[in-house]
Amino acid sequence: MASITIRNIDDEVKSRLRVQAAQNKRSMEEEVRVILREALQVKPAGSASLADIAREAVEPYGGFEIELPKRDQIRSVI
Repeated sequence: MASITIRNIDDEVKSRLRVQAAQNKRSMEEEVRVILREALQVKPAGSASLADIAREAVEPYGGFEIELPKRDQIRSVI
């Protein structure tokens, strides 16, 4: 993973970041990572859903179709 250094941050920005990080029970560093991910709409590594993983596994083979079973009407309970 890469690292960056940000210089000349206003004291007010740093103070508000510290408070926000504490409210979210994160370090300031992690809070900045979350803010950047959200601003750039980037998913964190390892956040793929099971459906995404399955789709990636079968797409090279043309995917697949699943036939869903027929559903009956719901019976009323008296």
